Amino acid sequence: MKEILEKRIRNKSLSKDEAKHTLLEIGQGKCNSHQIAAFLTTYMMHVVTVEELSGFRAALLDLCIAIDLKDYDPIDLCGTGGDGKDTFNISTLASFVTAGAGVAVAKHGNYGVSSSCGSSNVMEHLGIRFSNEQDFLRNCIGKAGICVLHAPLFHPAMKHVAPIRRDLGLKTFFNMLGPLVNPSKPNKQMVGVFSLELQRIYRYLLEETNQQYSILHALDGYDEISLTGDTKVVSNSGTATINAASFSIETLQANQIGGGKSIADAADIFMQVLKGTSTDAQKQVVCANAAVAIATAKGCSINDGFAYATESIDSGKALQSLETLQKLSTK
Repeated sequence: MKEILEKRIRNKSLSKDEAKHTLLEIGQGKCNSHQIAAFLTTYMMHVVTVEELSGFRAALLDLCIAIDLKDYDPIDLCGTGGDGKDTFNISTLASFVTAGAGVAVAKHGNYGVSSSCGSSNVMEHLGIRFSNEQDFLRNCIGKAGICVLHAPLFHPAMKHVAPIRRDLGLKTFFNMLGPLVNPSKPNKQMVGVFSLELQRIYRYLLEETNQQYSILHALDGYDEISLTGDTKVVSNSGTATINAASFSIETLQANQIGGGKSIADAADIFMQVLKGTSTDAQKQVVCANAAVAIATAKGCSINDGFAYATESIDSGKALQSLETLQKLSTK
């Protein structure tokens, strides 16, 4: 690790093999906390390369507990986080809306690091059981249309990193990696990223996987469609810019999609959206994100995707997906 740190401090990039080997050593407990913190810090000062992120991804997939969900051909909806916007749990809500629209979802998520309430925080608050048992997860996705893959249960080697990430409280390259290391290795993915540079990197990486993908970055900084301005979408079919007008709705203001001050606040917003009692802005931003996921999975237009998403909430199917998952979590 000493040689790797010296190389990083000199602003030298690692090869894919070096990156993979280094993260394998961290995951195997061969590095102390000071070395890990220093390593993470170097990537806050220098941009990660495609080769490095590819190596890190390979290491985490080698170390993870794999889960087989290929029979359901699910999509994952996951954001990198790290955008500093502290919105409510838009991509997690969009996951249930997508499931309610008949598209199977394998939702990979974790506790919040740089935000007050991550996907796992709100799921735990709402009584969702976290498990890495394949039979339980297959039962969930079969009956509820969605299963929740709580990252720490599938990436136990990262126990050496988790407390350091919490103490730093800043985005690290692990924010970049989260959406890339879903242990079910889904063939379909919608990813939100916090920068245009990371969007470019993701495009290279996802092109290597032969997945159906859409990568989102709102040009005013969000790692999801915010409807507060333009969002650049990169997918298998090319690049597009979408905004509120794309869905025939009004542009939103940032304060309309805030996440509240606590996990309880976030959970309240979550339930209001699924029950159809939220603000129009909250419903619209969830449906816009679900629209792209549904379009990615079904091969339809985003306008058709938006219609499917709206119907998923209005019909109660999105709420039914959550309630089914809650019931399965108590058995």
